[in-house]
Amino acid sequence: MTTAIARHATDIVVLGSGGAGLLGALHAKAAAPDLSVTVAVKGLLGKSGCTRMVQGGYNVALAPEDSAERHFMDTLDGGKWLNDQDLAWTLVTVAQRRIRELENRWGCFFDRNPDGTIHQKAFAGQTFDRTVHKGDLTGIEIINRLAEQTWARGIARLEEHRAVALLPSADGSRLAGVLLVDVRSGALLLVQAKAVLLATGGGPTMYTYHTPSGDKSCDGMAMALRAGLVLRDMEMVQFHPTGVLAGPGTRMTGTIIEEGLRGAGGFLLNGAGERFMHNYDPRGERATRDIVSRAMYREMLAGRTNEHGGLYIEMGHLGPDRVRREFKGMVERCADMGFDLAGGRVPVVPTAHYMMGGVVFRPDGATALPGLFAAGEDTGGVHGANRLGGNGVANSTVFGGIAGDTMARWVPREGAIEEPDPAALDAALAMLHAPFARKPAASLSPIRDALHGLMWEKAGILRDAAGLAEAASGLDALEAELDGAGVGGARGFNLAWHDWLNLRSLLLVSRAIVAAAAARAESRGAHWREDFPATAPEAEGLSATLASLDGAGRIAIGWQPVAFTRVRPGESLLAAAAE
Repeated sequence: MTTAIARHATDIVVLGSGGAGLLGALHAKAAAPDLSVTVAVKGLLGKSGCTRMVQGGYNVALAPEDSAERHFMDTLDGGKWLNDQDLAWTLVTVAQRRIRELENRWGCFFDRNPDGTIHQKAFAGQTFDRTVHKGDLTGIEIINRLAEQTWARGIARLEEHRAVALLPSADGSRLAGVLLVDVRSGALLLVQAKAVLLATGGGPTMYTYHTPSGDKSCDGMAMALRAGLVLRDMEMVQFHPTGVLAGPGTRMTGTIIEEGLRGAGGFLLNGAGERFMHNYDPRGERATRDIVSRAMYREMLAGRTNEHGGLYIEMGHLGPDRVRREFKGMVERCADMGFDLAGGRVPVVPTAHYMMGGVVFRPDGATALPGLFAAGEDTGGVHGANRLGGNGVANSTVFGGIAGDTMARWVPREGAIEEPDPAALDAALAMLHAPFARKPAASLSPIRDALHGLMWEKAGILRDAAGLAEAASGLDALEAELDGAGVGGARGFNLAWHDWLNLRSLLLVSRAIVAAAAARAESRGAHWREDFPATAPEAEGLSATLASLDGAGRIAIGWQPVAFTRVRPGESLLAAAAE
């Protein structure tokens, strides 16, 4: 069938309007004002993305007693040495400049000590209290200010435009552009760009309990796979320990209450009201997220749950007035769901929160495909096997800004507007049209619910070979079911169509998670194998998994040795810096 496709040309198109996307756009425009920059976002600019949902804060070494070296070592220890060390070092050093930039250049304002210095609070898994914050609504502060700056600088916006395919040039030598769907009208738009920043974020919403909103569906990672790029460490899915159990009849499955609650001294209790974390780790509730989530899940498997099927967090022993003052946003959020955080107990469950894995990229934001740059949760390697709370928004803003600067230099030197490969464009169009050619399904909810249960039970917090094999075959069956499911109605605001597209991305990324998890026959960080509970010695052939699509559309797993470019396991950069 003939499809009318509108076209838009721009020097740079940014996919996503979270911290990575907006800092990328702002930096590119500031560094090269004559370049045209366009931000395309699935929702509304300033209202979309995971950065806006950040509660806790931003890790950065600012205090005289702290250092970038110490932050770096904490990041490696938390990541179980799987991190790309050059990326991790870039994170901790550039964060020191970026936090000042956020305040002094872009207008963000963070909480202060009585002497006027920036206040920093405790987050789990770190040896120093270095988390900068704005109460417990840090992400809203950052995104509100960045969105205002984006509007003020005349950066073009394509709101409610969903990216569905990265299109290579006709000769395959570079990226030519992106195919978008206008959510409001259903019309198609081909954006031809000299450079594209992939900053759509992660969103592990393939699990029963998850923190991101339902429109987050790992689209960027799925598009990257289909475009021939490689994803690393996809087995590393982070579960946040404290997702609120809102009860039946709601799609809000695991909205988090922030890690600062445990850092401040909050207690985790089982269904009998007993603290249990010291049975699993001497740090108790301040252990890293992977350890706390596994401990909670084991309590749940043992049946030591509350009437909601989960556990509790309790803060009242710290003083209700203090809790209301220091965690105002969290107290209000829990009250909206009928729970008293300040003086009572809130039912919680570990919830899928963050993807440590993602597109392989360089410290300057470039990828293996010329013209494609990436930043934020779409990328892998920064966090290794486990992200420290507070390192996520630092990652987005650090590498988003770097990518913007890199694109501003790269476009005048090497950028060009190219025609897309006709075969790739035809394949993307065929995918988009396919569900309308089939009998409409009564509902896609059964497929989504089955995906949630399969990934939660077989490829979630605890894994083994048998469960992962069941997950792989189950995903194949669900993919076949989705391929046979149709949607009807007009294209504009067709939520069934977008549910279908969401599931298509989630199923592909789930296959990458399962394949990588099956390949890693050890336990490391967020990846726990019940049949391989030991962690292999880091110095003996530690490698990252590499997931790609083969010619038959299956996930192929390769390996890349971890390069200890700055410090080797057993050594300390702190000691070297002190000498």
